Amino acid sequence: MRYEGPIYRPPSEADSLLIQATVGCPHNRCTFCMVYKQTRFRIRPLAEIIEDLEEARRQFGDRVRTLFFPAGNTIAMPTRDLAALCRHARELFPRLQRLTVYGSSQYILRHGREGLKELAAAGLSRIHAGFESGDDEVLARVKKGATAAQHLQAGKWLREAGIELSAYLILGLAGPEGSRRHALASARVVNAARPAFVRLRTLVPKINTPLLEEVLSGRFRLCGPHEILLEARTLIRAIEVPTQLVSDHYTNYLDLHGRLPEDRERLLREIDAALARPEDTFRPFFIGTQ
Repeated sequence: MRYEGPIYRPPSEADSLLIQATVGCPHNRCTFCMVYKQTRFRIRPLAEIIEDLEEARRQFGDRVRTLFFPAGNTIAMPTRDLAALCRHARELFPRLQRLTVYGSSQYILRHGREGLKELAAAGLSRIHAGFESGDDEVLARVKKGATAAQHLQAGKWLREAGIELSAYLILGLAGPEGSRRHALASARVVNAARPAFVRLRTLVPKINTPLLEEVLSGRFRLCGPHEILLEARTLIRAIEVPTQLVSDHYTNYLDLHGRLPEDRERLLREIDAALARPEDTFRPFFIGTQ
């Protein structure tokens, strides 16, 4: 198998076969992201991807259960090509249980309702989408390239198609002043989009990013541990739809896992217990390098 540029996958895809379908990210303007800044986006030729799939079949036989197609926004592939890729993967690995890609809302929507149904029929089962926030002011400031309305429309279309949505939210992305608004707006988007998973990340400024420049110049103030936990508390209280809450990332101050709404009160108790701890008992501030 051949790989080019940074290869990232969600923690939940740790045991998945990784077959690279795209290089870089077609948007690549988010102020908090450093991953693909030195990589020009391109879609690998379909024949090359299929060659890599077939090499994986020779190496692993039919043992593959989950498959993830990096890189940063593989949903940007044309519908016909991505569907063909999914079908071929299903044929090569008949015991495949999950087939997954990264995809931002604006690129999900480009497939249209019928295109997403075609992808679902071809075997695409889950999309990991960085919502980051449900607050349009925050989304514009970090140059996400999508709006809250696009997030909820993407969620609706994916649900209609039968593709699972794993939505990511970044705690602290609005700073202390906008924290509550960011949490409540994000909960409103979750309630409308109804993702199967809500995955929490805590904002860590990364090297070589505009957001780090804002932090170092004093134009943006980061939330402290207690402010992040209070934001998570507000978010969890406001989410009304059934979903799986996960905080499977090294950036987080607290490992919060549970089903909502069933586990809401337990999760709130865990947060309250953490809020009783001094802030210097949490992980220290750091600048991310990956």
